[in-house]
Amino acid sequence: MALPTTRGDAHARACACATCASARGAAGATRARRREAVVAGAARAANASAAATPFVWKGANLVPLAASVGVGLVVNFIVPRPEAVVPQAWALLSIFLSTICGLVLGPLPVGAWAFVGLTTAVVTKTLSFQAAFGAMTNDVIWLIVLAFFFARGFVRTGLGDRVATMFVRALGKSTLGLSYGLTISEALLAPAMPSTTARAGGVYLPIITSLAKQAGSEPGPTSRKLGAFLVQTQLQSSGHSSAMCMTAAAQNLLSLKLAASLGIIVASPWITWFKAACVPAIIGLLVTPLLVYKLYPPEVQSTPDAPAEAAAKLKELGPLSQDELMVVATMSITVFMWIFQPFGIAPVVAAMFGMSLQLISGVISWAECLNEKGAWDTLLWFAVLIGMSGQLNALGFIDYLSTTVAGALTAANLAWPQVMLLLHGCYFSIHYLFASQTAQVAALSTAFMAMMMAAGAPPILVGLTMAFHTNLFGGITHYASGQSACYFGAGFVELKDYFRIGAICGVANVLIWLVFGGLWWKVIGLY
Repeated sequence: MALPTTRGDAHARACACATCASARGAAGATRARRREAVVAGAARAANASAAATPFVWKGANLVPLAASVGVGLVVNFIVPRPEAVVPQAWALLSIFLSTICGLVLGPLPVGAWAFVGLTTAVVTKTLSFQAAFGAMTNDVIWLIVLAFFFARGFVRTGLGDRVATMFVRALGKSTLGLSYGLTISEALLAPAMPSTTARAGGVYLPIITSLAKQAGSEPGPTSRKLGAFLVQTQLQSSGHSSAMCMTAAAQNLLSLKLAASLGIIVASPWITWFKAACVPAIIGLLVTPLLVYKLYPPEVQSTPDAPAEAAAKLKELGPLSQDELMVVATMSITVFMWIFQPFGIAPVVAAMFGMSLQLISGVISWAECLNEKGAWDTLLWFAVLIGMSGQLNALGFIDYLSTTVAGALTAANLAWPQVMLLLHGCYFSIHYLFASQTAQVAALSTAFMAMMMAAGAPPILVGLTMAFHTNLFGGITHYASGQSACYFGAGFVELKDYFRIGAICGVANVLIWLVFGGLWWKVIGLY
């Protein structure tokens, strides 16, 4: 703040005599007092404002926080520990359950809550620092992170949009044909774009929104004209697209990794997976759009203008751009290595090689990779869950649980097929408590597979069916998966319809894979 000056002040500054020097000192002291008065006034005003503002808690949501922590405390201090379970395993179980509850209830963002759980395990010396962070080097987790980067390349270059538009041009004359075109295009994109959420949000939701708008269908009263039907068809069909290929979804890779921790080794995993999944997946892709069409019929039955509009869009896009060609080339190399594993190259190494090619060629920049927050968040919380699950297995708790439950089921005179059906039914129903497919895999898959094998089920059948199953309930609720939340956020489908259609299609998905898959797996010798 500028302080006023007088002619005397100016003279005092210019003159060097003792009298003027004294005057200059007095003037300086006056200015200092004025500054102190201004600062003190500002401080008093700030204190008064702070006193007038009530304290507001800006941290974790307290009710979910209390519930999540309470679960762990009850298990650790109130529930009796079985004699066969060592104290360290019981303490880790309590932290693990508290972490899982937090992932479901959401006192903090997923990554933040996982970090709190990991910190608790280290602070209480339940796990050493090395053991707690050991899963950060897990190859499957890094493969999932790289999948986010690959998906970003598809979206940024517009290649995914182009592929979907080509199918609209070919099959889009009717509403049902339009839905089949979008569904088939996703099934073809899925092996090279291993993120169902990225396909939903980056490719298909923008196309569906555009098609709906052209038909006069907007979120709200007109949503049932076209938009709501296309959203539900694409969501419910995506489960089959994701289950058909090993690299079509992040949770597939995680499932196989957890199965391997139990000794379930799938030879030539990409080919074996596709061989087992192709028949039920194709049947599911053919049945689902028709089922949704009957359950949730669109008001617009014909879309004669859609092929012409798609053709116009493709003409506007022109030939493949340099970046699109580079995505095609790099992903072709990557998928080839995923399928055939030349020179024994592991899937994660193939993905690293493909991503390195994209970085070198400029298809995607490192800044874009750094901005892919979902990838880094996933790296942390997946590593936490996988690490805790692995330590529970190493400490013998998973073996204790599977043996105990299997013994109870055996005492009930249940054969392994009945045990598998019962446990798969429980696994499906439990997903209503989870907001992520991958979270459920990390939390429960190991225990469920161990119980099935303890009942005498063939290990390869156990490992593959659990991996397939996780994809089939991704649309049962609006929070069941990332892609479901993405489609629900578009606003075309009411919540009651979401639950109704999700439940029916979810059960239909499981039945398709149970009946047709079961027959096919018998033919190819899985059991």
